Amino acid sequence: MTEHALESFFWPKSIAVLGASPDVHRIRGRLLHQLRENGYPGRILPINPSYQEIDGLRCYSSIGAVGEPIDLALVAIPAANVATALEECARAGVKNTLIISSGFAEEGGAAGDMQAALVEVTKRTGIRACGPNCEGYFNTLGNIATTFSPTVEVKDDEGRVLASDRRVGVIAQSGGIGFALFNRGKAAGIGFSYVISTGNEADLNMADFLDYMVEDKNTHAVMLFCEAVRDGPGFVAALAKARTLGKPIIAIKIGRSVAGSRASASHTASLSGSYTAYRAVFERYGVIEAEDPDEAVAIAGVLLTCPPPMGRRAGIITPSGGGGAWMADTLSAHGLIVPTLSGETQAALRALMPSYGASGNPVDVTAQGSNTGPAMMTVMEQLAGSDELDMLVLITSLTSETRVSLDAQRVRAVAARCGKPMTVWTYTLPSAFGREQAAGCGLFVHSDLRNVGVAMGKLADYAEALARPLPASPERTNVAPLPHNLPNMLSEYHAKALLAPFGLPESRERLATTAAEAVEAAVALGFPVAMKIASPDLPHKTEAGGVILGLQGQQSVTAAYGQIVASARHYRPTARIDGVLVQKMAPKGHELVIGMVNDATFGPIMMVGLGGTMVELMGDVVHRPAPVDVAEATDMLRSLRSAKLLQGFRGADPIELTPAAELIANLSQAAIAYRDRIVEMEFNPVILHADGSGLTIADALITLNE
Repeated sequence: MTEHALESFFWPKSIAVLGASPDVHRIRGRLLHQLRENGYPGRILPINPSYQEIDGLRCYSSIGAVGEPIDLALVAIPAANVATALEECARAGVKNTLIISSGFAEEGGAAGDMQAALVEVTKRTGIRACGPNCEGYFNTLGNIATTFSPTVEVKDDEGRVLASDRRVGVIAQSGGIGFALFNRGKAAGIGFSYVISTGNEADLNMADFLDYMVEDKNTHAVMLFCEAVRDGPGFVAALAKARTLGKPIIAIKIGRSVAGSRASASHTASLSGSYTAYRAVFERYGVIEAEDPDEAVAIAGVLLTCPPPMGRRAGIITPSGGGGAWMADTLSAHGLIVPTLSGETQAALRALMPSYGASGNPVDVTAQGSNTGPAMMTVMEQLAGSDELDMLVLITSLTSETRVSLDAQRVRAVAARCGKPMTVWTYTLPSAFGREQAAGCGLFVHSDLRNVGVAMGKLADYAEALARPLPASPERTNVAPLPHNLPNMLSEYHAKALLAPFGLPESRERLATTAAEAVEAAVALGFPVAMKIASPDLPHKTEAGGVILGLQGQQSVTAAYGQIVASARHYRPTARIDGVLVQKMAPKGHELVIGMVNDATFGPIMMVGLGGTMVELMGDVVHRPAPVDVAEATDMLRSLRSAKLLQGFRGADPIELTPAAELIANLSQAAIAYRDRIVEMEFNPVILHADGSGLTIADALITLNE
C-alpha cells in the first residue's frame, strides 16, 4: 500500500513554529511549549526574527534560513501576514502547514479575500494547508501535539487501563468541541489515535482527513463533528471506503435547524447543506449519528469493545430487579428486543443462582447472589453460549474501591468465545477502581442508562447497514443533453415527455388546445377522465382552479375546458397556457410522492413518501442519494413509517411495490443524467394501483436551473 499523502502531516519528522514565543500565555508560545511537553521526538524549529534562541532551541529569523526540508510548519501570526508566510514556506520546501491564525472568512467581508489569497498559494505551489482558524491536532501515538488546547496538558495516560487497544480518531470543524470529545472519551476509558481541528478548511478538508483515518492502521473508528462538508464527492468516497473496510464512522451533524444553520454559517464561513441530504448519505453508508458528546463517546466505547451483533435480541443480567426492568425498557425503546428465554434455558439458569432470583430475561441474580458467589459470571457464561440472544448487558455497581462482581479472566474468555457484544451499566457512579476493573474485562462502562440503549441500538443498526448491499445502478452514458431553450419550470405534460426515455409508465393522456380536442381525447381515452391546466407558470394547479376530476360525458368535458382556462387566466392573467391535459382516471390505490432535490453538496437526493396531503401532515418520507437501484428503492418504501398501509393493513391485500421501486430507480437515473440542469422533480401523487395493475403518475413538475 502506498504512503498516504497526509502521512508527513500527521507524522512529521520536523516542525517549524512560525511566530514562536517564549511566552506560554500566548498561543504561539503555548504551541511551542506543548510540542515539547508532550515529548515530540522530531526536530523543532522556532521561527522568529526577534529571538536567537527560545528555551534552549536555536531560533531562525525566517523559514528560508533553516536550509533544509521541513514536514510541517505551524503558523500563528497575524492574518494579514499569513499568505506571504505561506509563500515563503513553499519556497523553503515545507510540505504542510497548519494555520492557527484567525481573522479570515469566518469574519466575512474583506477578511474573506485574505483566505482566498491562501487558497491561491496552495493551488499554485502545491503546499498543503490545514485551517486557518483551527486548533491544531494531537497525534497521541506519536506524541505530537500541534495544538494549544489545554486538554493535551493533562498527563494521566500512564497506568491507565483501556478496555480495548483499538482507537478512535476525531475530526472536528470546531477545535473546542473536537478536543472536548477527546477529553470526555479519555475520562470514559477510550483510546484515541488522532484529534484534529480543521477550521475554515481553505485547503485540506474533512474529506481529506477522513480518507487518511479510514486507511490508517492505528485508527479503528472515526468520530466526526460536522458543520458543513465542503467536498461532497470526496466525503462520500471516504465513507464508501470505510463501509467496505468495516471501519465505523460516528457523526455529530450540527446546523439542522434554522438557528443552528445560521450559527454554523457564521462560525465557519460556509452555509450548512441540507440535513436531509446528510441523513440520506449517512443512511446509505452506515454512518452512525450521535446527538450529543456523551452519546458519541458511549457509541465509540461500544464500537471499540464489541463485535457487530448477529441480531437485535438482548440478554440482561442484573443484581437489581428494578435496574433490570429499567434496562429492558431502555433497550426496547431503542429498537432492541428483550426476549423471554425458553423454558430449557431458564431451568439451566435457576440452578446457577438463588431460588428467589428471576430467570426470564432480565435475569435477576439478586444482590445476594451477586455478592456472595459467582452467580453473575456463571449466568453470563451460560447466556453467552445461547442461540436465543445476540448481545449481553451486564448491570452492576462499580462504586466500591475494593471489590467488583466482574471476573476479568472469565469475562474476556467468554467474549472471545461467543463473539457477541457485551457491555456494562453501573447504576451507581463508578469509582476509579471500578472503572479499572471493568476495563480489565475488556468492557466499556456506561454510567448513563439511556446511552446503553442508544449505543447498543446503533451497534445493531450498523451491523444491518453493513449487511445491505450498496446499489448496483451504473450511470447511463448515452443520454442526450437537454435543450437550452426550455422554461425554468416544466408542467406535467412536458415533464413526462422529457423523462419518457427513462422508463416512465405509459401515460393515458392527451394535451388539448381546444374544447373540441378535449372531447376527442376523452372519447379516445374512455370515461371517466380528469382535466388539468397545462402551464409552466401554474405549478399548483388546484389553487388556480385548474383541476376537475371524474368527468363522465362530452358535455361535461366541453364545460370543464372553458371553466379551467377561465379560472387559470383569472388566477394569473400573465400565465402561459399550453392547453388542458385530459387524462384517463386512474384505478383506486395508494398515493405516493416521489421527488428529487439537487443538493449543493451531495447532488441529487431521491425522496419517497405517502402522497397527497399526508406527506405535509405526517412528514413520513425517506431519502437516499441518487442513483438508487430497485432493491434500495424497495427498501425506501418499506422504511416508511406508514409502510404497513402498503403491506396489507387490517385485512387489505398487500400492494405490489415493484412498479413504484422501478419508477424511483429510473427517476434517479434521470436525476444523475441531468444533474447539471434539473434542480428539483416532484411526482405527486403517484397512484400505486390496488389491483396490482401498476401505477399512474397523476401529476409531475420539474424545475430547471437558469
